[in-house]
Amino acid sequence: MTTTTIAPEPASPAGHQQEAAHRRTRAVPAPIPFGRIAGIELRKMFDTRSGFWLVASIGILAVIATAAIIVFSDDDALTYGMFATAIGIPMAVILPMISVLSVSSEWSSRTALTTFTLVPSRGKVIGAKAVLTVALGVVSMTAALGIGALGNLLGTSIAGVDPVWDLTAVIFAQTILAQIIGMLMGFMLGTLFRSSPAAIVGYFVYALVLPTISNALVMVNEWWRDNGSWLDLNWASTRLFDNDMTREAWAQLGTASAIWLLVPLLIGLRLVLKSEVK
Repeated sequence: MTTTTIAPEPASPAGHQQEAAHRRTRAVPAPIPFGRIAGIELRKMFDTRSGFWLVASIGILAVIATAAIIVFSDDDALTYGMFATAIGIPMAVILPMISVLSVSSEWSSRTALTTFTLVPSRGKVIGAKAVLTVALGVVSMTAALGIGALGNLLGTSIAGVDPVWDLTAVIFAQTILAQIIGMLMGFMLGTLFRSSPAAIVGYFVYALVLPTISNALVMVNEWWRDNGSWLDLNWASTRLFDNDMTREAWAQLGTASAIWLLVPLLIGLRLVLKSEVK
């Protein structure tokens, strides 16, 4: 009895290539969904001590501002616009700080090493932060205006006068847009400096120092008095709180936003996407 050994046929080069490609395909994990990245970035905004107290201060200051209007204002000054303005002013300062820290804290606390290792696509992470910045601005200002409505009802009922609803839907939308511009300014400074102290100082220069210089130029320079609203973002965005937003005012807002917001943001995004993480 004899035994016949059959040697296996050698695999063709095409078979080897297909098998290797199949192994590589199985080894590559599925990309992380954008929704999951956004959820993680949202949690990172508030799970630090600074983020928690910034959010807590919004609620605390909203209550203090509402109580101050009720206690110290005259009865004829108890209007919806008064409550909304009193609550919106501290939010206009605090919320941009959150957008600044959402970007700059990645570098200052060196979490970028972990973030961009788990998600190599920096564009997705920065895109999630940008979407959350806009969403937070919309939600927070809507909540502020809601608290203002409750304060108006409470204050007028205590004073025994009829509530005055002097905030139109147009002003409501424009107020939210003004807050979004402020938060995008903080986001832009975070991407541009990638350092929390530098970005915060830069924001206060934008929000306080440059408008002061602009106001001084208005008093001494006729050309600036006539054309400054095309170049001063604070000047152009202040008109959002009024009912006189003409086509020229919108054009001035777009021009000033392109100069002070869009161009620096594009530069900052390029630096974030290309700079070395240490």
